[in-house]
Amino acid sequence: MKPIVIRGGRVIDPSRRVDGKLDVLIAEGRIVGLGESLDSTDADVIDASGLIVAPGLIDLHVHLREPGFEHKETIRTGSASAVAGGFTTVVAMPNTDPPIDNSATVGFVLAEGRRVGLARVLPSGAITVGQKGEQLAEFGEMVKAGAVTVTDDGKPVTRASVMRLALEYAQTFDIPVSVHAEDHDLSRGGVMNEGITATRLGLTGIPNAAEDVMIARDLQLAELTGGRLHIQHVSTRRGVEMIREARARGIRVSAEATPHHFTLTDEAVVSYGTDAKMNPPLRSEADRDAVIQGVIDGTLDVIATDHAPHHYDEKEQAFDDAPFGIVGLETALGLALTELVHRKRIDLPTLIERMSCAPARAFGLPGGTLGEGSLADVTIFDPDVEWLVQPEDFLSLSRNTPFAGWRLKGRPVATLVGGRVVWSATKS
Repeated sequence: MKPIVIRGGRVIDPSRRVDGKLDVLIAEGRIVGLGESLDSTDADVIDASGLIVAPGLIDLHVHLREPGFEHKETIRTGSASAVAGGFTTVVAMPNTDPPIDNSATVGFVLAEGRRVGLARVLPSGAITVGQKGEQLAEFGEMVKAGAVTVTDDGKPVTRASVMRLALEYAQTFDIPVSVHAEDHDLSRGGVMNEGITATRLGLTGIPNAAEDVMIARDLQLAELTGGRLHIQHVSTRRGVEMIREARARGIRVSAEATPHHFTLTDEAVVSYGTDAKMNPPLRSEADRDAVIQGVIDGTLDVIATDHAPHHYDEKEQAFDDAPFGIVGLETALGLALTELVHRKRIDLPTLIERMSCAPARAFGLPGGTLGEGSLADVTIFDPDVEWLVQPEDFLSLSRNTPFAGWRLKGRPVATLVGGRVVWSATKS
């Protein structure tokens, strides 16, 4: 593999407090050095003038649907979608068919991701066998096979005793337990946020309390056990407040904000129909503001997509019957730049911290840095280019997005994984 010099970009690496116009030298799949006017003899040169060069983006929450739901997405198409969105690493959720609850299915996802050879695909294992919430899966065997977290995402672990055991058991392997916070007794039958909009539309609502009570429970259990807790797709004001308070008390918790929850409110359901149906649902303006503040102050230290592809026919059903979820890999960076950076809520280093460095730390992953000797996973993006979201151009198999027709500002230009250019705008 020939060395590569990324020339003349603004290099931002919050993990090393680097922010300046520098060259990046890559050899044998790793970062060799950063500096001014690095020697490019015998190296391929990537001109990054006017662009941002950052540690590769990492998404801790992606549904790749394989095995079992290949009509929605495959590891190949999901990986292609990831690198087109600037993501060099994605963590695949286990709610497949069969669920990823043993070493064999973990090994399959890891091997298929390597065979595809685009983004790094890291499997998560289920917390419980069959995601039924009853018996703990074999964490040790799954971690040995390559799992980086355990989660029953898509389903809550209803029994507190099981969640306590999971937080205790996971410490043996130094992995976080990732949770979908939802009390089914409170959310049962709900299809959107409980509020005036749901009443006007005649749809059954999901109250904030359905999320809040489970966040409260799991924070208490994390404090009790000392385990590492990761709370997925936080959407409520009180949820953000509780996580902020827990972090101040030293509880080991990381938490996600999704682009759709810091961009949209439940009013979007009126115009976007089932493409605005997700779980947790789009909430009120006050909740959206709280999520944004959580991203600003680091309470929600990770931005993740919850990329959830569905076939066209599934989303074309009546609202009550359509599945929850939207695709997000190819719009996440543009939405974050447009809604957070260009509106001056956060700066570029903070955005890169939330989308690269903090995700790597939360799950103990390689990447999230351009330090010498680190993996040469790099995202190059133009923060100012304007573009139109056209779902028909997505590399994902699915098109279920509420952002069709939106004009965004900021987009990936090239994605490098292990020192290889796996996607570039000029070749897409």
